[in-house]
Parts: sequence; C-alpha cells; structure tokens
Amino acid sequence: MGPELERLLADTRARSSHALARRERWTNAGFSAAFLIAAGGLAVLAPAARSSDPLLAALLVVAYAVVARVEFSAGAGTVVPTQVVFMPLLLLAPTPLAPLLVACALVLADASAIRAPRRAFAALADAWFAVVPALVLVLAGAQLPAWGLAPWYALALVMQLASDALFTVARARLALGVRPILMRHELALVYRVDVLLAPVGLLAAFGAADQPYAALLVLPLVALFALFAREREARIDGAIELSQAYKGTALLLGDVIEADDQYTGDHTKDVVELALQVADELGVDEETRRGAEFGALLHDVGKIHIPNAIINKPGPLDDDEWAVMKTHTVEGQRMLERVGGVLARVGVVVRASHERWDGGG
Repeated sequence: MGPELERLLADTRARSSHALARRERWTNAGFSAAFLIAAGGLAVLAPAARSSDPLLAALLVVAYAVVARVEFSAGAGTVVPTQVVFMPLLLLAPTPLAPLLVACALVLADASAIRAPRRAFAALADAWFAVVPALVLVLAGAQLPAWGLAPWYALALVMQLASDALFTVARARLALGVRPILMRHELALVYRVDVLLAPVGLLAAFGAADQPYAALLVLPLVALFALFAREREARIDGAIELSQAYKGTALLLGDVIEADDQYTGDHTKDVVELALQVADELGVDEETRRGAEFGALLHDVGKIHIPNAIINKPGPLDDDEWAVMKTHTVEGQRMLERVGGVLARVGVVVRASHERWDGGG
C-alpha cells in the first residue's frame, strides 16, 4: 500500500467520524440540489411502464440500504455491492422513480445522515449514479425485464459507470482536492465490482419478473459480502499499523542518532529538510517523497556502530580511521535490512548516500 493511498484511507475513516469540512459541505449541497432537480424531473415527467407497488418499493429500498452498509474501503471512497439490488430496483419498481428510491435507501443506510441533515446531502450526492441509467431505460422503452432488451441494459450499465466516474472525480476534486489520477485504481475496483455483480442483479430481476418479491432472495449474498468486507478492513488496518510502525521505528532510530551524537543529529535534521524541499520542488509522488525523507533521516544510522573515539575525534582522521568511518553506510543498510519492509528499501538509499552524483564511486 502506497503512502498516498494510505493517507486517503486514513482521511476517509477520519471524515466518517467527524463533521464535514465547509468545502465538502458546500460541494455535497450543490451536487444534492442538482440530483433532486434531475431525479425529481425524471419521476414527474417520464412515463412509467410499471404501476407502483408501495410495499415492493419500500422493501427494495430497505434491501438496498442493507447492502449499502457493506462497504469495502478504496482510497477516498468505498466500494459497495449494491448492484445486485440496483438492477431489480430499476426493472421491478417504476424506473423513473429509481433514482429517488436509491437516494432514500442511501439516507437510510447512513445513520449519521438521519441525525444530521448535512450528512444527508452526501447521501443524496452519492445517488447521482442512478439518474443516467434510469434515463437511458426510459428513453429506450426498456423498463421491464425482457431478454430482447439486453443491449439497452448493457448500454445503461456503461452509461452508469461513465457518468458515475465523471461525478465522482468532480466531487472528490471540488470537495477534497483529490487529484483525478490518484482515483484511477479506486474507480477501477469500483467498476470491476459493478460489472461483475450487474449480471447477478439482472438475473434476479428476470427471475422475479412475474413474482417481484422473489428478487429479495439475493439478500443472503449480503452475509458473504459482509464477511469479505470485514476481512478486507482487517487487512487494511494491519497494513496501516505496519506502515506506522515502520515510521515510528525510523523516528526512533533518528532519536538514537541524535542522542549518540548531537552534531550528527543536527546534521540529519538539516538533510531531511533539504531532501523534502528537493522532493517537493521536483513534484515527486508521496511514496518517493517518503523514501527520500526516511533515507535522509537514517542516512547516518550506521554511525551507531562506529567507535565514539572516531566519531568524536577532535582532529582529522587518519587513513585507518577513515576506512572504518566509510563502513557506516554499509552498517546502516545492514541494520535496516534486519527491520525489513519499507526500511529495507530505505537501506539501499542509506548505502548509496555517499555515492558520487555521477556514480563514479
């Protein structure tokens, strides 16, 4: 897990338990207002091919809310396996009402949205993905389950993914300042899940064409999804904790260097500051920046193995003493390789910290 993705995951979890920032609130409010206009217009103006069944609609909303609570962390957002319910909702409830039903389900799924209206804006903004596929099915006259309409269902799915990508990237950029390029892996995971689950949801809709309530039989899958979600969250927690442990170890070793030799400690702080300034000027990614920071922090860690008589000698070193001093980069790499993981890779930087810039020795 890269440091930038790790930061996004940590920020996402922190935001879920704290009040939304002003920028995020205004962005959500704008997207929510636009959604209500679009979804409300579709519900009022578009003809429905199926009569409304309030009980079925309510049950589908509850089922969607239940599935929406099964979340897989992915960068700045989450992946939810709601496609297994979304497809039946599109084809078994009145299609023009589907976006509003999805919005109700998302508000219901988020307990904080019920307590805090500002959180409800985020839930409404999340429902944007449902507008475009519903509109496609309405315009194509493909509101009911029928195998002959399969190409329109495929087009609706493609348009759902494309419009959702557009709205998600725009919203993350406006609300959180997240660069679009960083979201490519997150979106790829989200849409891979949607594409794989869409046929399951479509089959549920076809199987329940005559008995719409039978579509709820997909709900036992939720238990399986929930199990996978818990296991994934546990792995992510472990990865974040391990990364923090590596950072803590690096800082601890930096403190040991400073305690052992004040001059080396002060010099290390200067090198870290310069390394970070260069990294920021070059505009490197966060993983490279972290490697530069750790490499600068620990480039002299091997001096721990150099005798104090040499480290603190007031005069110039003789040839034998210089030979010993030059081993500190090798010793530093050996120490960090014993720690392993991220610090083992930093060990390569430490080993090369006294190389000539042109590789000449």
